[in-house]
Amino acid sequence: MRFRPPRVTAAGLPVPRTIRARLVAGVLVLLTLVCAGVGAVTSLAMERFMVDRLDQQLSVTVGKFAATLEHRRERGGYGGYGDSRGQSPGTLGVRLVGGRVTDAAVVVPGEADPEPGRGLSAHDAAVLASVPTDGHGHSVELSALDDYRVMAVDGGDGDVLVNGLPLEGVNATVHRLQFIEVVVFAAAMVFAGVAGTVWVRLSLRPLERVAATARRVSTLPLASGEVALPDRVPDEDPRTEVGQVGAAFNRMLGHVGEALARRHASEQRMRTFAADASHELRTPLATVRAHAELARRDPGEVSPEVRRSLERIDAESSRMGKLVDDLLLLARLDAGRPLARDPVDLTRVVIDATGDARVSAPGHRWRLELPEEPVTITGDADRIHQVVANLLGNARSHTPPGTTVTVSVRAASPAPGGPGGAGDPEVPDGPGASGVSGVSGGPGSSGGLGGPGPVELAVADDGPGIPEEIRDDLFERFVRADKARSRASGGTGLGLAIVRAVVTAHGGTVGVDSRPGRTVFRVLLPAGTDRG
Repeated sequence: MRFRPPRVTAAGLPVPRTIRARLVAGVLVLLTLVCAGVGAVTSLAMERFMVDRLDQQLSVTVGKFAATLEHRRERGGYGGYGDSRGQSPGTLGVRLVGGRVTDAAVVVPGEADPEPGRGLSAHDAAVLASVPTDGHGHSVELSALDDYRVMAVDGGDGDVLVNGLPLEGVNATVHRLQFIEVVVFAAAMVFAGVAGTVWVRLSLRPLERVAATARRVSTLPLASGEVALPDRVPDEDPRTEVGQVGAAFNRMLGHVGEALARRHASEQRMRTFAADASHELRTPLATVRAHAELARRDPGEVSPEVRRSLERIDAESSRMGKLVDDLLLLARLDAGRPLARDPVDLTRVVIDATGDARVSAPGHRWRLELPEEPVTITGDADRIHQVVANLLGNARSHTPPGTTVTVSVRAASPAPGGPGGAGDPEVPDGPGASGVSGVSGGPGSSGGLGGPGPVELAVADDGPGIPEEIRDDLFERFVRADKARSRASGGTGLGLAIVRAVVTAHGGTVGVDSRPGRTVFRVLLPAGTDRG
């Protein structure tokens, strides 16, 4: 299975692919947004509530503590600032005259007297002076005292009195609340993620059954033979989306099953008809040929026209007999009749078939690339010979004289040891070509190819090639390549169909690769036991 990298968003986050992952991710995203919104609202509400409490406290004591700062009082021989009785720890009192801080003090926890606010900087004084005297609370940030909530009022002698309370407690409370919310919301999201995954998995289980059934259907060989479709999906509740998908899928399976059954019945009828017709035609064709031969042997005077007609009758009946034999063979292979399972010396079959082709087409150049050791497969010797002969006849009929046709036998995967032998010898003259048996291999050949791996038989030519528009249908019945190659004589259009049927019956495969100047038919067959 090919690896596909996960898709990512613009932010670099992976995008979930499955519906289950998307649903769970969507729920978690929504829950995250809701938790963030709730946390923000509660934090703001808590902060606003506590600040309002500070404003209420300031509104009660505003100006009182600051007003006492201008009157020093003696206590224990030391001067004190203001009257801090009834003031909360950290209370700030400031008296401003003309925008300048004249007196300032802070109530220290555990101390009877307030501490002088000598740490106020010029920036802090400017900030305090800018606080409006409207009797409302305002938040300020003082470099010496941190964040404060202050309230300013006009004094009785032209001064401005400012009282303030620290915001440290408010900020600490809000931060603690935010921390608790983060912990609680994180736990809630983990629980929601686990529970949501389980719930979504249970909810999508009917859809998974639909997908499993579809996967089983996709693995069935729907293109050939009678196919038993898997059981229907049980979920057909029209009230749910998954049920609607299951019902539609079941209806589709029903239509597909009906179409397959009709196709299989039609193919069976066609195969039966082809087998019966071929079988019934063999006897009258033999009779026609016998009578034609008898008429030709008649010692009486026969006109040239009649003799030519008799020759044509004999030739066409012979051609029709070959067509009938091919149809009968295809019908038997379609019916699944078993072939012989004997050891076959593929090297000898190739040598003999190529020698026959050399005699039939001396204008072509025939070459062999064979391993040093014979290659043995298990199968039907006559049918394997027919495969090789059909491929060579195809190359002979559809390429012009002078074309080089190369026949090679080798292991599909190169074996250790490397190539051996002299390569590319020509086939010697003679019908049997018996002298070819000692030919050693060309490139890619190796000794002892009769091992457990597949064996490749290739027939290549340097002819004009096969047009792309008919390449996909080249192994179908009655398909001809007239538009692609010159033809010296007509053919039945069944040669390559027989090649594919025989190779498939042997558990192998056949394919073609073609371009102008190079056409290769490759046959892969399971290897048998090596014979020395």
